[in-house]
Amino acid sequence: MNPGLIFFLILAALTGFDRAPAKPSADLLILNSHIVTMDAKHLTATALVIQGNRIVWVGDTAEAQKRFPETRAIDLHGATVLPGINDAHTHLIELGKSLVRLNLKDVATGQEAVERVKQRISSAAPNEWILGWGWDEGKWASHYPDNQALSDVSPNNPVYLVGLHTFAAWANKRALQLVGITKDTKDPPNGRILRDEKTGEPTGILLNHAQDLVETQIPPMTLEQTKQALEVAAQECVRYGLTSVQEAKVSPLMVDAFRELIRENRLPLRVYAMLDGADPALVSQWLQRGPEIDPNHRLTIRAFKLFADGALGSRGAALLEPYSDSPQSKGTFTTPEPEVYNLSRKSLQRGFQVCTHAIGDAANRIVLDAYAHALSDVPQAHDPRLRIEHAQVLSSEDIPRFAKLGIIPSMQPVHATSDMGWAEQRLGPQRIKGAYAWRSLLQTGVHLPLSSDFPGETLNPFYGIYAAITRQDPQGNPPGGWYPEQRLTLEEALRGYTVEAAYAEFEEQAKGSIEPGKLADFIVISQDITSLPAKEILAIRVLKTFVGGNLVFDADANK
Repeated sequence: MNPGLIFFLILAALTGFDRAPAKPSADLLILNSHIVTMDAKHLTATALVIQGNRIVWVGDTAEAQKRFPETRAIDLHGATVLPGINDAHTHLIELGKSLVRLNLKDVATGQEAVERVKQRISSAAPNEWILGWGWDEGKWASHYPDNQALSDVSPNNPVYLVGLHTFAAWANKRALQLVGITKDTKDPPNGRILRDEKTGEPTGILLNHAQDLVETQIPPMTLEQTKQALEVAAQECVRYGLTSVQEAKVSPLMVDAFRELIRENRLPLRVYAMLDGADPALVSQWLQRGPEIDPNHRLTIRAFKLFADGALGSRGAALLEPYSDSPQSKGTFTTPEPEVYNLSRKSLQRGFQVCTHAIGDAANRIVLDAYAHALSDVPQAHDPRLRIEHAQVLSSEDIPRFAKLGIIPSMQPVHATSDMGWAEQRLGPQRIKGAYAWRSLLQTGVHLPLSSDFPGETLNPFYGIYAAITRQDPQGNPPGGWYPEQRLTLEEALRGYTVEAAYAEFEEQAKGSIEPGKLADFIVISQDITSLPAKEILAIRVLKTFVGGNLVFDADANK
C-alpha cells in the first residue's frame, strides 16, 4: 500500500477525519414558513435554525427536521417571515413623549386641539405645564391659529403644543408670559415669532429656533421619565416589526437612559445613536473618547446629527430660489456650511459618521459641498458613509454627487405622500421633479436606506413600503401615483428597510437578511407581501417579532 495513503488513514483514525462533519447545535427551529431572506444567493426558504442570538442554518423544513430532530420548534403553518425591520431615522424619545403627552396627531382644526387641551386641563394640577404634540404645521402653514382660544380655556396653566414635524410650536399667553416673550422680543437667530399684523403681539406660533425660547424653560425630563418614554416607544416599535432603530439627535440623558434600560433588560430592540451635533460639550466629549461600537449590537454610538435647515411645510427648508408660494422667502439655514465642514472633518478623523438633516435644495448643496471638502481633507478616512437625512428637494446637478462622493441619502417614503397635497405649491412645477426623487438617486448607484421619521409619520413600515411602491395615499390617490416615475419596486423598498438600512449603520455583516451567521432578528407577518396587490400591503399585521432569537412581541399574547 502507498505509504502516503497509510499515513493518511492512520491520521484519519486518530483525528476523526473519516467522520461526517459535526452538526451545529441549535436552540430553536422555525418551520413551515415562507421566508423572504433578502439574501441574493438564496432568496427564499421554509426553515431557519437559531443558536444563541444567531442564525446558524437556513433551508428546507424537511432538511431542518432531519438535521435537528431534538430541537424545540415553532411551526408557522405557512406564514411569511421577513428580516427584522431596521428604521433608519427615528425619534424614539418623541414617540415616547407623544404616548404619554397630549396627542394631537389626528386633529383637523385648531378648535379640535383646543377642546383636547380643555379636557386635559380638567385633571391638571395648578400651574402644571400642558404639553402636547402632533398638530400638522405643514397643512396649517397658510392659516396658523393664534393663541386666544388656547388662553381662554387655560388662563393659568401654560400650554405648549409642538407640531407634527417639530419645526413649529403653539403656546398660550401664560406660557409666553412665563418665559418673557412679548411684542418687544426679537426673533432669535434661525427662528421666528409670528406676530399679529395690527398689534405686533406674539400670536403663540413659534417657528424653528424660536421654540427654544420656551423649551429651555420647561422643566426637563428626569432620567426615570426618559427611561419610561423610551421603553414605551420601544414596545410600540416591536409591535410593528421594528427590531432596530437609528435614533436621531440623542442627548446625554438619553444615552444614560438607554444604558440603564439595557442593564435592566427593558429595551427590546437595537439602537444606533446619532448624538446631538448641536451640543458642543457633547461633541467635544465624544470626539475625545471615540466611537462606542457594541459587540452585542444593543447600543452603538458612532454618529453625530446636524440640521442644515428647517422643514418644507413651515417654509423653513433652505431653497436656491424663493418659494413659489412665498416669493419673499428662501427658507432658513440652521447650521452654516463651515460648521458642517468642521464637524465632518473632525468626525472623519475620529471614526464618526455625520448625518445631516437637509430638506431644501440649497441645504442639500451646502452639505454636499461641506462633505466633499471634509473628505478631500481627510483622505485616510476609512469607509466614512456620511449621510444626508431626508435629501428631500434636490437640484438635478446635485443628484449624481451622492454616488460620486459615497454619500448616503437616508429617505422617508411617507414624506412624499404626506406632503404631496401642498409640496408643489411650495416648489413649483419644475423644482418638484427633484423632490422625493428616490428612483433618480437609486439609478446613480447609491445605497438607499428607508425610514419613517416617526412620530411625525406612522412607524408602521408597511405604510412606508406601500408609499414607496405606489406614491399614493392609503385611499389610492392620485390614480397612478404622484410623479410615478420615482416609484420603487417591492424588492427595492424591502431592501431599503433591511439590507440598506443595515449598511447605513455599518451593520450589513450582522443584520438585514436571513442567512447563517447573522443576528436572529426577524418578524412573522400575516400575509405574503410578495404576492399581494399593493393596497393590501396596508393591512399586513405583525404576528411575532424576534430579536436575537428572543420573542419580544407576540400578537396572540397581546389580544
